[in-house]
Amino acid sequence: MCNNNCNCISDILKIIYLLQKNADTEDMCIESCDRPMLGEFSSVYYNTRPIMLYTCNSNGTTPWTAPTTRDADPASTSSVFRVEKIDGCCATFRVLIANEDGSYTSTESFFTMNLECICCVRCLGDTLIEGI
Repeated sequence: MCNNNCNCISDILKIIYLLQKNADTEDMCIESCDRPMLGEFSSVYYNTRPIMLYTCNSNGTTPWTAPTTRDADPASTSSVFRVEKIDGCCATFRVLIANEDGSYTSTESFFTMNLECICCVRCLGDTLIEGI
């Protein structure tokens, strides 16, 4: 059962998920996580709104990281994700690799998180990710 703690995070992630699912090329000028379209003032096609998740602890907020591979002993981690599914207070995320040129690479590494564990979501610039 979903507590009130996850409602605002869940609502934002649902909007991002639906935008990605129904990616369009129209332009909008609102700059926030829940703006109604993907992309910034151009005719470039975008299919992903990368995000960072933060958890709360005694020292404040900490970026969530996850392995970039499904190996038992991952060599690298990332803190950039793509929303893949929302189910109540749980969400499934795909791990993205941030490249030096500002683009992202999709991985086959996924995780499901209880949204009550997240205290902050940071949206990064909309982008096109091949193979999604």
